Amino acid sequence: MLKTFLRAGAAMALVLAPAAGQAQVDTQAHSQAAPVQDADPALWVVKDEDTTIYLFGTVHVLKPGLSWFDEAVKNAFEASDEIVLEMVEPDEAEMQALVMRTGMNMSGPTLTEQLPEDKRAALAAAAAETGLPVAALDRFDPWLAGLTITAVKLQKLGFDPSTGAERMISAAAEEAGKPVSGLETAEEQLMIFDSMPADLQTRYFVSVLDQVDEMGPMLDNMVVLWANGDPDALGALLNEELRDEPELARRLLADRNARWAEWIDARLDQPGTAFVAVGAGHLAGEDSLQHFLAQRALNAERIAY
Repeated sequence: MLKTFLRAGAAMALVLAPAAGQAQVDTQAHSQAAPVQDADPALWVVKDEDTTIYLFGTVHVLKPGLSWFDEAVKNAFEASDEIVLEMVEPDEAEMQALVMRTGMNMSGPTLTEQLPEDKRAALAAAAAETGLPVAALDRFDPWLAGLTITAVKLQKLGFDPSTGAERMISAAAEEAGKPVSGLETAEEQLMIFDSMPADLQTRYFVSVLDQVDEMGPMLDNMVVLWANGDPDALGALLNEELRDEPELARRLLADRNARWAEWIDARLDQPGTAFVAVGAGHLAGEDSLQHFLAQRALNAERIAY
């Protein structure tokens, strides 16, 4: 289950990172500047007579040192009139207000009480490692606690939200004066998590506790496949666990991809060029965005470079 959340939930973990507190990055691992490595992530295009829509799969949090915003990706960005992301990040105050409204539980059972007894020691250990008091986490809904621990853990491992693809694309768009919009709002993304049944939220949080030490290797592996432009291998890796949680896969991936395919179909009725950047996991696997585009007789062509 954790792979699915790293695939589809890292965008929200990225914007939760400031609210989670500034984690201390491992200074030994990052005492020297990382050497720059070339990355060639996959890029697709959907077009008709007067409209071109590029589809780029992102990784929301990256370690420094990957050179990916160049070659065909940069060319597609520069050729585009508008930039479309999964969501446009709200400012920190607005985000904190949204989190308080959707993810806090001040009157119901505590997070500890919702966990099986044999997982409560793991909660205390994860809280201690990330510097988040159990007493504070106890008022979080399970989904919010899981995303918060994930955000802090990934920062400690050296995954930097500021070098994630969305923030680099947003900064480049601002510099170039290109308009930026979102397929979803932050509130809509939060509600995807908050509307999950209680038992699914708890299972997710237990998976975070069980696999907290595996987050780094998991995301490292995903980043390698992304950098190598191998969505088939990425889809195969991630689809392993989707069969075990079909409701989670529907909420986080299939339903959203179907809505985004509808948006792209409608956008093709307007002339111009758009650069659409969504999490790479949405462009891989059986319920990919390309799958739902094909259902609408739209072909997403892979751009070779």
